[in-house]
Amino acid sequence: MRRENEIYCNRCKKQIKSRSGIAQEGLFHAETDWGYFSEKDGERHSFDLCEDCYDEITEAFAIPVERVRLTELL
Repeated sequence: MRRENEIYCNRCKKQIKSRSGIAQEGLFHAETDWGYFSEKDGERHSFDLCEDCYDEITEAFAIPVERVRLTELL
């Protein structure tokens, strides 16, 4: 969840350290536009998760998250 220049985890409400609206710690941001064949047609949903909440949620996945080691970080 974002308010002005503040970012909060949508799951636990932890405030994410940020500077000028840019996260300064681990953050997962998701955004999708729902289209045809969904009950949310024409809606945009977005949310932010702190790294701890991301880990807790993804550990419960039946199919693990695909992980690729990056050699260069932007």
